[in-house]
Amino acid sequence: MDIRRVLKSMTVDSRKMLRMFRSLDREAIAAHVIAGRGIEIGGLHNPLRVPKGVTVRYVDRMSVDDLRVQYPELAAKALTSVDIVDDGETLATLRDGSEDFIIANHFLEHCEDPLGALLAHQRVVRPGGIMFLCVPDKRFTFDQERGLTSYDHILRDHREGPLWSRREHVLDWVKHVEHVDDPIVQERRVDQLLAEGYSIHYHVWTFETLVAMLLRARDEVGLSVDFESFLLTDGEVIVVLRRRTA
Repeated sequence: MDIRRVLKSMTVDSRKMLRMFRSLDREAIAAHVIAGRGIEIGGLHNPLRVPKGVTVRYVDRMSVDDLRVQYPELAAKALTSVDIVDDGETLATLRDGSEDFIIANHFLEHCEDPLGALLAHQRVVRPGGIMFLCVPDKRFTFDQERGLTSYDHILRDHREGPLWSRREHVLDWVKHVEHVDDPIVQERRVDQLLAEGYSIHYHVWTFETLVAMLLRARDEVGLSVDFESFLLTDGEVIVVLRRRTA
């Protein structure tokens, strides 16, 4: 697959590319690439359906009871059991090369340091293993009014830590997703979300800017992966990365 040709075609007419891939979905792609034993991060009420014979353990940053407190809007939903309580950005409790695959759907945009998260996932998956990601394209979500996150910003978050930009991201969320207009109310809401540790979309991409970020990460920060698939379907980018064996 010529990624740069895909990028060019998306820039010309992203809707045409969306129609081309709309018939594909996560489960159909997973059936071809997911095998063995692995983990899914942040499955909540919508874990990926995997092929028969596959073993999945579910990772989240808190227990199911605490997740229900954090997300009251999911009160009527059945949540996936949490087998491992860990930070999905670091996976500190998991051994190097211990998993055949890592599934992280609608997770990367919640990461304050997405480059660090990708490198942590690369560490945990075995050589030749799969990193299966779905990331929303901002043009088709509630993020559509927000500005794209530049690669330089993401790189600074990785090198310096995300504290410098945290409040800026939350304020952007309050303004353009929650549509709070009053500056005083905005600041109060930011304080509330920060105190709760509420997980917002910190970073915002389109298909082409996400692919460009991953290409640069491979060249600049040691992301040692081959690209199996980049597909835009129903407003989300499905990304399949395979950790290089050498």
